[in-house]
Amino acid sequence: MPLTPRSRVPRPRTRRVKAALLSSAVSVCLIAASAPSPATPLGIGDRLFPNLGNPGYDVTSYDLAFTYPGTNSKPLTAVTTIDAVTSSRLERVNLDFARGTVGSVEVNGARATFTSAGEDLVVTPAEPVGEGRWMRVTVHHTSDPVPATGQEGGWVRTKDGLAMANQADAGHLVFPSNDHPSDKAMFTIHVTAPNEYTAVANGVPAGADRAGGSTTWTYRTRHPMATELAQVSIGRSTVPHRAGPHGLPLRDVVPAKDSERLEPWLKKTPDHVAWMEGKVGRYPFETYGLLVADAQTGFELETQTLSLFERELFTDPAFPKWYVESIMVHELAHQWFGDSVSPRTWSDLWLNEGHATWYQALYAEEKAHKPLEDRMRAAYRASDSWRDAGGPPAAPKAPKPGQKISIFRPNVYDGAALALYALRQEIGRPAFERLERVWVSAHRDDVASTADFVELASGLTGRDLSGFFKAWLYNKKTPPMPGHPDWKSDAPQERKGA
Repeated sequence: MPLTPRSRVPRPRTRRVKAALLSSAVSVCLIAASAPSPATPLGIGDRLFPNLGNPGYDVTSYDLAFTYPGTNSKPLTAVTTIDAVTSSRLERVNLDFARGTVGSVEVNGARATFTSAGEDLVVTPAEPVGEGRWMRVTVHHTSDPVPATGQEGGWVRTKDGLAMANQADAGHLVFPSNDHPSDKAMFTIHVTAPNEYTAVANGVPAGADRAGGSTTWTYRTRHPMATELAQVSIGRSTVPHRAGPHGLPLRDVVPAKDSERLEPWLKKTPDHVAWMEGKVGRYPFETYGLLVADAQTGFELETQTLSLFERELFTDPAFPKWYVESIMVHELAHQWFGDSVSPRTWSDLWLNEGHATWYQALYAEEKAHKPLEDRMRAAYRASDSWRDAGGPPAAPKAPKPGQKISIFRPNVYDGAALALYALRQEIGRPAFERLERVWVSAHRDDVASTADFVELASGLTGRDLSGFFKAWLYNKKTPPMPGHPDWKSDAPQERKGA
């Protein structure tokens, strides 16, 4: 994804500059007194989500501590600690946070006052924090798994616990943050839960301490991560382990009752990783695995090192085996495209979803004899309609009111994969495959934009491709397909005078 939409019929899914998010009008419940002058929500200027992210600082790390009460219908108690470096003098620090009660806030160890403004938690330190200074903000709060009206995403309530789905702009419904993918950071995650539960999070284990009737599980990432990719699973789960290519540690998280039933699917991951590595190079993280959630989500999600899958994908016989595997590869491909190389703004979403859809389709061609050209021809027929409904791939229309994930339309899935197919047609297969490898290598653990992709493609091919990309990524109408002048769009023609 995110949210990689699915249906019964196989179909596609799923430099630090900051951007922004559309506020949902539900305020954080606050206990302390407001700051003396009016606080305002701030954003970093993202075209699609103008109020998301916050100026004035760059987060270096998050330390998240959640205590699960043993039921997914009550708030978790939590402590979020944010280490950051300021880029300007801050008399106030804005954090994105919109579903919980804040009890207290400290900045650099001193008690701070706080209030809410839209979906921002606005903190006033006892003393302003100077430009270029290290800053630690500690927030004691609750994290509510029960969504409020108009709030989508965040915690996902499963039949036996919780998981997370924070894309595109819902990390701040779980914990205070600078909730934009342009500000990636390291994460340490602690989860305390009753002993009968297992907790797993992004990264690798760093301890499991039992005290009486509860256990505190700790995980740490070894690579920076965007807030939208954070994942925590709490449930009556089993965690099977296996080795991937070159000894890569693989671990899955599945409902204990389904362990044997799901094993035939889980054991396919090593081959999937090897296939992707053959296309774009070494897997970029410290571990990988599938989190299979017993919940009705309607999507799968590429949370970093631990992709979220709906249980039904693997248990419903209506889904062909080749299709299920191609969806598994879609989320795996995101670990390179979207997770390791994250979008600089949400308008760069096509780089995530277009590439994941591309490798999903390529896998289906190579492993299940589903011709890529047939899929691309079908996409070409629909492309003008997709552009009309959702905008061109690199200039998607804003989300619908109250439906923030509606930016995940066909134009950024198969519509964007179609642009990649056109690029391969234009520059040739060898140059295209080299571009893919260099892209994920050059921008590993960083953020990148459409302009960066255009620049790299032009540099590697020794020709100015800006006009080609402008037409394929920004035009309202789909350009002619290189090598296929006979391909036509099924979109109705505009009537004269209309």
